[in-house]
Amino acid sequence: MAWRLPAQLATTPAGLANHRPLSFRHTLSPSRLVSSVSGNDDRAYVELWRRRCHVQPLVKCTAQAAPATAVNLAPGTPVRPTSILVVGATGTLGRQIVRRALDEGYDVRCLVRPRPAPADFLRDWGATVVNADLSKPETIPATLVGIHTVIDCATGRPEEPIKTVDWEGKVALIQCAKAMGIQKFVFFSIHNCDKHPEVPLMEIKNCTEQFLQDSGINHITIRLCGFMQGLIGQYAVPILEEKSVWGTDAPTRIAYMDTQDIARLTFIALRNEKINGKLLTFAGPRAWTTQEVITLCERLAGQDANVTTVPVSVLRLTRQVTRWFEWTNDVADRLAFSEVLTSDIVFSIPMTETYDLLGVDPKDIVTLEKYLQDYFTNILKKLKDLKAQSKQTDIYF
Repeated sequence: MAWRLPAQLATTPAGLANHRPLSFRHTLSPSRLVSSVSGNDDRAYVELWRRRCHVQPLVKCTAQAAPATAVNLAPGTPVRPTSILVVGATGTLGRQIVRRALDEGYDVRCLVRPRPAPADFLRDWGATVVNADLSKPETIPATLVGIHTVIDCATGRPEEPIKTVDWEGKVALIQCAKAMGIQKFVFFSIHNCDKHPEVPLMEIKNCTEQFLQDSGINHITIRLCGFMQGLIGQYAVPILEEKSVWGTDAPTRIAYMDTQDIARLTFIALRNEKINGKLLTFAGPRAWTTQEVITLCERLAGQDANVTTVPVSVLRLTRQVTRWFEWTNDVADRLAFSEVLTSDIVFSIPMTETYDLLGVDPKDIVTLEKYLQDYFTNILKKLKDLKAQSKQTDIYF
């Protein structure tokens, strides 16, 4: 099934219709093929698979785009190289990208979905906020006017189908960027996404990498392993609040990285013309298992964690059950990703060559021990101060 821009956008501006969006096809074993479904009717094919298939399909993709010639629609005011658009600016990584860009003197525009609570903190920092939605391609072109570089940090919300933003939206964004002559595009992907086609999110990331490569846009792709910030809500806060900490029995190792370091390295790469068109992977100094992270948090918090272990076999069973029902397919897609994270895999990569290429001293990269130590030191100090203030107000008459 191929996902395309609406006709009114795909025909203007010129050149947009020349792109061929990625196409996904779910491949089943010969015994699962249904002769009554036409090979061209992908939607009916996928629907029949959802109802009848008991096995996880492979998701395959092909990517074709227009030639790599730059689009120059008409002469006009030159675009400043410092003008950037950050997509997904309110996310864990996106807000650090915005903060770093502003600190380094860039003119930052943030693409933000319309929301009940406006992203005032971005305006307070000095960024310009524009409302648009990747799931509505007609809202994208206006956000790109006057922009030199697009930095894409966006990802779909947990309650959304994975393909809505991470696939359809990204294809529309890249097509619009190509048609409007964007000079550089930075895309954040997932480490080893090309090795797990059975996981929809990782296959989508891999296919988007291919599509961006074939689009001809001057670009940098950065694969990430994991964010240190994500460990605060997952482990640190539950331990401090004496709530359950959820983990698995798998020996997966992940080289978490501070998003502030990711943002800093991203802008170093952005200014290095030798890195144009390259695929980089950012990984933290060390890969950690879930149990090692929990043990570290326990030591820094000074208290034991109430750990609830979920066997990987339970995740696999849950994923198979949710595949039976159309309304739970999105849940199954996300469980597929979590299952990879709970398998015997190391999400890390040696960073020596990358540090040399970027001219970065490894000693300047924050370790997980340092990051969590700073967090627990600050939070425990605040808790101690609040407790002292509370005692001072305990006055009885």
